[in-house]
Amino acid sequence: MGIVQRQGLRNTVISYLGLALGFVNTAFVLPRLLAPEQLGLTTLLVSIATVYAQFAAFGFASVGIRFFPYFRQRETGHQGFLPLLLALPLLGFCLVTLFYGLGRPLLLAQYAPNDAALLRPYYWWGSVLALFTLLYSLQDAYLKGLYHTAFSGFLQDIVLRLLIVGLAVLYGKGYLDFREFVLGYVGLYGIILLLLTAYLSYIGELHLRPTRAALRVRPVGEIVRFGGFALLSSLSGSILGFIDSWMVGAQLSLAAAGVYGIAYNISTALTIPARSLNKIAFPLLAQYWKDQDMSKMADFYRRTTRLNTVLGCYLALGIGLNLDFIYSLIKNPLYATGTTAVLLLLAGRLFDGITGVNGLIVVTSPRYRFDLIFNLSLAGFTVLMNWLLIPRLGLTGSALATLIALVSINAARTWFVWRSYRLQPFDGRIPLILGIAAGAGGAAWLVPFVHSFLLTMLVRSVVLTVVYAGLLLLTNAVPEANALLLTLRKRLLSR
Repeated sequence: MGIVQRQGLRNTVISYLGLALGFVNTAFVLPRLLAPEQLGLTTLLVSIATVYAQFAAFGFASVGIRFFPYFRQRETGHQGFLPLLLALPLLGFCLVTLFYGLGRPLLLAQYAPNDAALLRPYYWWGSVLALFTLLYSLQDAYLKGLYHTAFSGFLQDIVLRLLIVGLAVLYGKGYLDFREFVLGYVGLYGIILLLLTAYLSYIGELHLRPTRAALRVRPVGEIVRFGGFALLSSLSGSILGFIDSWMVGAQLSLAAAGVYGIAYNISTALTIPARSLNKIAFPLLAQYWKDQDMSKMADFYRRTTRLNTVLGCYLALGIGLNLDFIYSLIKNPLYATGTTAVLLLLAGRLFDGITGVNGLIVVTSPRYRFDLIFNLSLAGFTVLMNWLLIPRLGLTGSALATLIALVSINAARTWFVWRSYRLQPFDGRIPLILGIAAGAGGAAWLVPFVHSFLLTMLVRSVVLTVVYAGLLLLTNAVPEANALLLTLRKRLLSR
């Protein structure tokens, strides 16, 4: 088994463990130990650091993946690629830090006096966190070029999340005050950065000596232009992930941002199937475009959409029907005010999954530059809808803004793929699957409260699973499932 296969297998295991651990961490552990405004502050610092680091990096994390093959030459330290990869972003960090400092009064003025007072002592720690985030992302990109991706994922998805849980427990037990918790939280990002640097040194790839050859391998202008394109594309994704929490915190309160953050994290469970599928879909679609095999692409588009619809509906119903149980685990009734927001976010993510891999088709196609237009449109529309709806509807308004933005942009992408390439993701089985999901959800919803939230959750989940799976198999709505079941039956009978 080659290094790519080994790393791919390890990444799959790490991704699933990390997603599960992150969901438990952010949806259950931290809310039980931190007050909503405290959780809102830590969420805000991470959001600031992420966008701050992306501006400073100027798309060079993507540059590291895109251009490293031209520099690859181990005996020469890859011709000074790592120093080149770090140099411009570190200069960018200095420039962004200047603007960050000058913008301090403006940013703090966006928050209520009590929230601004909570944020003010930690404002510059956001800059430290951004530096750690920047250097980690650049080294991670370098490792991807080297086909060493598993350790970085292990650090970020497993180690960091476990360390955060440990830090939160120390705070909850009274061993740390909140200031020490926040500083420790920032410090944990520094720890995983040092561990990643040590790993680079261990595998003999920490080449920090700059060379003039690095400026001659590829035109610097080409690298910078690609970095600018990558910056705009990645920023739009970050805006979608963080702007709602920022705007909720600014227009309502940090406590409301903490409540919304939990609602957002609960809804992320719905993204697990799509994320896993996209790792496979990306290289396959690129190959289909290379081979100009549009028939295989059309078949893949519809199959993945059908699979996303089946899994997405099941997860959305499972979460939505059992929100009482989920929030009962948090032990703080204030967080339960985000219930409606969870339902709206689930609807948005479900539509995002049902519309299939339209975004990947666009970005791997000859018209890939349109992906930037879609991403920027999505970011701008999300900001506008949040600005309009949060003052009127509060947390619900922010979730509704995300729902409207996701539905609108995915409808536009689906139309674009159909208009440009005559590819569309739907067949007659999609309405059947949605009807079955509605029927199974209705049957589970009719289950009355049974003694406790836990027992009610178990009974509803059993009813949902039996009805949903049974109807899918009886109607042959998902031929792949029936084929798999037939294969398993044959193997069992042959024994």
